[in-house]
Amino acid sequence: MGKIAFVFSGQGAQHVGMGQAFYEHIPAVKELYDKAEALRPGTLAQCFTGDGTALKQTENTQPCLYLADMAACLAMMDAGIHPEGAAGFSLGEIPALAVGGAYSALDGFQIAMKRGAAMAKASEGVEASMMAVVKIPSEQAEELAKPYDKIFPVNYNSPMQLVFSGDKAQLDAFAKDVKAVKGRGVMLAVSGAFHSPYMTPAVAPFAKELEQFEIVPPTKAVVYANYTAAPYEGDPKATMLSQIDHPVQWVKLIRQMAADGYDTFVETGVGNTLQKLISQILPDARVYRVEDMESRDAAVAELKGAATC
Repeated sequence: MGKIAFVFSGQGAQHVGMGQAFYEHIPAVKELYDKAEALRPGTLAQCFTGDGTALKQTENTQPCLYLADMAACLAMMDAGIHPEGAAGFSLGEIPALAVGGAYSALDGFQIAMKRGAAMAKASEGVEASMMAVVKIPSEQAEELAKPYDKIFPVNYNSPMQLVFSGDKAQLDAFAKDVKAVKGRGVMLAVSGAFHSPYMTPAVAPFAKELEQFEIVPPTKAVVYANYTAAPYEGDPKATMLSQIDHPVQWVKLIRQMAADGYDTFVETGVGNTLQKLISQILPDARVYRVEDMESRDAAVAELKGAATC
């Protein structure tokens, strides 16, 4: 078996109850959540109760999803599984950096709060959203989008899935073009045009907030960046800021990790979106998901079994 990487869910995967099983069974998870609640009262309620309305708001989604991602990671570590590398999809890069030792888990929660607030502010008053184009090659989707001046390719999810951010009216028109060539456009449950020039107004405010945190190059695990599709090098803050209004190069990132010896990936967080995408990019890779105690135990058993073969 090659190297193990943890990969962390991004915005859109959130749901009420995420992380609760780990909160109830893993002391380190409960400690992190309780400290987060003390810093941001109401966080536990947003994570575990209600109808999910609050979780749809970016300023709430990001800190709550950060905790769920970290909960799954801490649960794996509690069972003796530690990653040699880490990556996260969009918001997921914040817990990945915490695992890599760029900052503490609690600082990561606060950074997720600041990031979510800055991106929510940039989305105010803007009729923009995001749409995934599937069933056609990403290169074809890019060509179809060229006539539109207010939509941008932003999330390179897999060879057959590319997400666009931009003006809602143009996305609606673009969806018809995609359908005409047997593709499909799927609107995402997000409140802004993330990873596009629409997010540039969030960069300066987020940069100012990051000044209060000590952020160092990751040393506990190699962390791969969405922006560069390569390991973090130099000042982490610069790369963190660039990620906000630039595309997520997920396909290149996963292929680079494979080239660097990673053949086992554990999606620590919510759902199995990254598990599916990585399996499409690297059909021969071992890919697991961990979002509750049952899936944690199953993944641990398989990983420990593989290690003894």
